[in-house]
Order: sequence, then structure tokens, then C-alpha cells
Amino acid sequence: MSMNWRRALIPALVLSILPAIGMAQFGVSISVNLAPPELPVYEQPAIPGDGYIWVPGYWYWNDDYQDYFWVPGTWVLAPEPGLLWTPGYWGNEGGAFIWHQGYWGPHVGFYGGVNYGFGYGGAGYEGGYWRDGRMFYNTAVVNVGTTHITNTYIRNVTVNNVTINRVSYNGGSGGVQARPTAEQQSYARERHVAPVAAQMQQRETASKDPVLQAKSNGGKPPIAATAKPGAFTGAGVIKARGAPAHPVAPPRPAAAEHAPGHPAPAERAQHTTVPANPQVQHPAAEHPVVHEPAHPVPQAHPAPEPRAAAPAERRPVEPARPAPPPHPAAPPRPEAPPHPAPRPPEERKPPGG
Repeated sequence: MSMNWRRALIPALVLSILPAIGMAQFGVSISVNLAPPELPVYEQPAIPGDGYIWVPGYWYWNDDYQDYFWVPGTWVLAPEPGLLWTPGYWGNEGGAFIWHQGYWGPHVGFYGGVNYGFGYGGAGYEGGYWRDGRMFYNTAVVNVGTTHITNTYIRNVTVNNVTINRVSYNGGSGGVQARPTAEQQSYARERHVAPVAAQMQQRETASKDPVLQAKSNGGKPPIAATAKPGAFTGAGVIKARGAPAHPVAPPRPAAAEHAPGHPAPAERAQHTTVPANPQVQHPAAEHPVVHEPAHPVPQAHPAPEPRAAAPAERRPVEPARPAPPPHPAAPPRPEAPPHPAPRPPEERKPPGG
């Protein structure tokens, strides 16, 4: 089924009916006519140090691939003490799904009632609070791990009158039915700070990883969360529940025949991953890049046709010669007679005896 994807600014008439979330500062950035996938289930990596705030993962849109991709959740240093993160969210407005950008502020504002977990249960933030320039963490929902942090407390979080699900958007059929409260609307008028460079790096890195596209991972990204922004490998990388431990890379095209001892040109060229959907053409496929090998591959010469073997010369077969008779064995030599024992010397008598 072909769909008409579009990126556009929303007309002022539509903006007038959207919840107040400080759009005058960051506004609405993307409009898509396809609902985002459900939120994956994953664990939170341990906090890397004091002063970090958890930024939950979310689905974002890539125009080049015409698909959603997962931006892993991560720990980010607050731009300044006292600021908290209000996550962005998708809102269904008249059949179009609109992305509302997140922001930093002194209070957590409205984020569509989406339950991102880890303290972001749909309203506010239960993972910690600022006091005297320090962040105090609620270990009931924040994974401190073995990090040496003494400013902690425990407060169990209960969510009332909220359906616990993994829906990733607000409004419309199937979306979270939540509207901003008067208090949240007042937070929208506070001073806000745009996402920091580390957050933009996290999104940019995720947009270039094919395994994070919804079509590739089926809503179960193999990189669901990271301990630090941009660190997509090594310790602290968490995969979603049900995601394969080792995602299978797209198969490479068959390499052309090449002379032995020289790698095929396809093995030395850089491969561009194309989404698996046959109806969507990757931009790189419009102008394929031909990579010339560093060393020209010699052309293999065809092997000469085998010649017919000349008939072997026939020789007359000589009759078999009789084997010579065996030589008669030599007669045994007669044994020499034994030598007689020597006689004892005769006793001589002296003369006149």
C-alpha cells in the first residue's frame, strides 16, 4: 500500500487546538500519516555519575528511509542545575501524527500522557528532584547500580487511573487520551532550554543505524538504551526484550568472480544498507556509486582445450620365463673330533732311586 508521506509545518488553525507545550519556542517539527510503533520494553542502564538525568527512548521519523527509527534512551547531564527534561511525544491531530519536541525546564510539562517508564509514567517525573543545586535520585525507579551516589531516597510510585500500556502517541483512535492540566499549561509558559548537543548526537547516530529502523527490528530494537549518548557499543548498551542478541545484517550481494589471490572488488567497496521494504527505494539506489578496486584485477585467460591422447604403442608380450631352480643347500660340515685330554706328566724318578 502506497502512502503519501510528508514533512510540513502545521497551519495556524491546527496549532490553535494543540495543547500548550511551549510551541512558541520549539513548535511542531514533523507531520506523518502513519502511527509510530509501540514502545519497546527494556531495562535502564546504571547511571554513569552524579548530575545526570534520564532521557527516555522514543520513535522518530526518517524521511530518507520513510520509516520510524528508535532513538535509544540515555543518561544526559542537565544543561544547568535545577532543570528537568520534558520528553517529546507524538500527537494524533486530525489523522496526522505530529511530533512535539521535548525541552529542559524547571518543571516537567505535558508529554502526552505517554508512559515512557523509569519515572516518566505519563505525568511529571518521579525519578528525582533538585535541591540546593544537587539532584536527588529515587532508587525505586532509577538504576543507580554501583555508582557512588549518596543523595538518594526511596519512594514507591503508584499510577492511578492510567492504563499501563506501550502506546507511544496521544489522541485519536488507539492513542493515550490525556489532556494537559492547568498546572502543566502554566509550565509551558516558563523559560525552556532546547535539547543539548549530546541528545542531538544520540538521535543523529541512531538515524544512521539500519538495525534501529522499525522495518528492520519489528519494534524490538537491539539497541534500546545506552549509558552515555552516542556510545552504541560496549558496556552499558541494553537491548529490548525479545530483540536478537546478534542482529543479522542484510545479506551482501554475490561477489563477482575474481582471480585467486586478489579480493573481489565488492569485498573492498563500502556497502550501503537498503531497507527491506521493496516498495521503498533508498536514495542511494538512485545514483549507485561504483568503487574501483585499488589494484586492477587481471583477466583470467580461458584454459586451452585438452588434446586427445595419442594411442599407446603396442609391444608383443614375451612369454613368461620359468623361474630358475633353487640352489641346493650345501651339505653340513662334519664336526671335528674332540681333542683328547692332555695326559698328566709322568713322574720321573731320580737316578738311582
